[in-house]
Formats: sequence, structure tokens, C-alpha cells
Amino acid sequence: MRAALLALGLILGFARLAVGFTVEEEVAFPATGSNSRELVILSTTDTAVMRPLIEAFQNRNPDVAIHYTVANSQEVFAAINDEGLAFDLVISSAMDLQMKLANDGFASAYRSGPTAALPGWAHWQDRLFAFAQENVVLIASRRGLEGLPPPQTRRDLIEILRDHPEWFEGRIGTYNPELSGAGYLFATQDARQSDSFWRLAEVMGGLNPRLYTSSNEMITDLKQGRLVLAYNVLGSYAGPRLAGDKDATVIELEDHTLTLLRTGLVPSNARDPVLGGAFLDFLLGAEGRGLLRDEAGLPPIDETALASGPHLRPMRLDPGLLVFLDAIKRRGFLEEWSSALNRD
Repeated sequence: MRAALLALGLILGFARLAVGFTVEEEVAFPATGSNSRELVILSTTDTAVMRPLIEAFQNRNPDVAIHYTVANSQEVFAAINDEGLAFDLVISSAMDLQMKLANDGFASAYRSGPTAALPGWAHWQDRLFAFAQENVVLIASRRGLEGLPPPQTRRDLIEILRDHPEWFEGRIGTYNPELSGAGYLFATQDARQSDSFWRLAEVMGGLNPRLYTSSNEMITDLKQGRLVLAYNVLGSYAGPRLAGDKDATVIELEDHTLTLLRTGLVPSNARDPVLGGAFLDFLLGAEGRGLLRDEAGLPPIDETALASGPHLRPMRLDPGLLVFLDAIKRRGFLEEWSSALNRD
């Protein structure tokens, strides 16, 4: 009875917290101990991905109940920046929006043994911390390519789309950077890496592409045959979901493959910053790193892996991420993107 009442209380608490921004998932993980404390997490990472880590953390800390709320990256940013809602830890795949929160004073300083052990490129001023590094990939259906070899570079991709438009009409997917913070980050970073991004956008624009706000939706549509290709998908989601699928292939493009850092911060208005920091430390510790890799499918921070892939382009945690968040630059970029994709 006590556990049921606690779960109900957590759900009602979610209803109060969620006002003002759009929530995708809300899950209550009741404490099993007698003197419960509440850890409230806001995240862009699906509950199914984080569940093994949450449950392992609770095994270590049975008196901790956890509220876990999932929203897309722009909604996560709005909840903190615009609504001022109180969460103990904020996790997001949108590095630029997380950097803006940290830079604008919405993150508390936090330092511990695990955070101090991070390489310099994986944290910023003891306020923003990376715990996973994820390659941004192309996924393809071999059946949909009708015998053509999967593209290995953006030039290959452009040529395939131009030479066989009838195969790809309405069957290529990518993020909508107007609606997805992660999608906007990937698009702007792609554009900084190579002019081929704009050539590719123009070619895709002529093929009535499908636009998405999450990698999982693109993966599902590829598995179900609605897409032949999906561009700029999180490899950490694609790898596990497409493992064993003989039709699907995951491609790290050889001209460059962006590497995202999934980050966490303890908000300055956290109700229990100690618990927020404790969960962050768990993600960075030995047990958490193992669970991230083996259960969640999120590669933990690993300098050796980056050094072994010359095609990988890690996005650094530094104020350079803020350039395209300037309102004028954002509007100009999105206008150019809309024009390239024939969305005017």
C-alpha cells in the first residue's frame, strides 16, 4: 500500500512539474527503503534506455525514489530556461542548448572524483559534463537500394539520390531542425564541416523527404519499409535496434561522422543537488559506464575510440556551440535550410 501511494504521489508530482512544456514520457520509480528521498530527472533519453541505470542506482540507494521525465531537447531547454522548473539533473543530447543553459547561469558548479577524471573536452567549467559519446550515422535498407552498394560518403549519397530519384521519392528521412534541438545541432555542425551538406539538402529537398523529431521514429520507419535511407540518426539507438536485421545497415560516412556528447548538468534551482550529482557520478563511474555500454547501448566517454577513427568529428563542449543559437543566425540558417529543402 505504501509503495502504491508513493507511486501515485510521484505521478501527481509529474503532473505539476509538466505544466508549460510537452512531455513524451513520465515514469515513477518508487523507493524500496523506509526513508525515501526524491531525485527528479528531466531527460531527452528514452526511459527504456535509462531504465537499467536507474534501477542499478536504486539498488545502491534503496531510499531514493526517482521521477524520470522525457521530452524532446527543445522542450527540455524551455522547461529550464523559460519555465524555471525545478529538476535535480538535466540530461540532453542537444549539446548547444545544454551549453547555453550552463553559460547563462542555469547550472550549478559541481566537482567530484568522477567529474575531475573526465578529459578536458568532455566537461565545461565544472557545470556541464559528458557521459556518453555517440556517432551520428546514416542508416539504409539494402532491399530499398535494390542491389546498389550502400553509400560511404556524402558524395556517394548525393550521386545515388540523383541517379535513382524514383527509389527515394518520399522514402528518405532526416531530422527537422526547426522542431528538434538535436536535429538543429547536427545540421549546423554538418554545415560547418563541409559544403556537401547544402548540396545534399538540395537533392533531398527534391525528393519529398520525411522530417522527424527523433531517431527512434526514423529507425522504426526504416524497419517497416517506409524509408530507404535516414540521414543523421543517433548510432547509439540505431545499433541496438538494427542488430540482427539482415536488411538494415548502419553507416559511419567516411568523409566525416559527427560524434555527439550526451551531457548532464545539475540545475541551479535543483531541490536536491546532492542527489543530482550522485546520479551523475554513477553514470561516470565503473558500474555506470559498463551499464551504459552493455545495457543502454550508449558508448561511454573513451578517448581511445575517438583517436582510432580519423573520420570521427567530436563536437567539443565549448562556447563555440552557442554561435548558431544567436537568434539572427538561427533564423538565417533555418531560412536557408527551408529553401534548400523546397519548404518555402
